[in-house]
Amino acid sequence: MQERFGRMESGEAVERFLAAPARRFVEAGVRRLVVAGGERAGAVVQALGVRLLGIGPAIDPGVPWTRVLQGQELALALESGRFGAPDFFVKALAMLER
Repeated sequence: MQERFGRMESGEAVERFLAAPARRFVEAGVRRLVVAGGERAGAVVQALGVRLLGIGPAIDPGVPWTRVLQGQELALALESGRFGAPDFFVKALAMLER
C-alpha cells in the first residue's frame, strides 16, 4: 500500500478506517471510549469532531480521562501507546464505573 499510495497517504487511510467504528459507537449511544495509539487517538478525536476536552483524573501517569466540553456528552481516554501500565484498559474502565 505504501509503495502504491505513499507512506503518509497509506497511514492516514488506515487511521480513518480505524476511527470509523468509534464514530458508529458514539452514534449508537456509547459514552466512554478508550483509544490506544497516538495517531488512532487523533483520528478518533477528529472523526468525532471534538474541539475542546476537559482533563479529568489520571488513569496512569500521563494518561487522564478527558471529557468533551462542547457538544456530545462523552468521556475519552487517549493513550499514546507509550504510556499506561499493562492493566491500563481495565483500570480506565473501572474508574468510570464508580
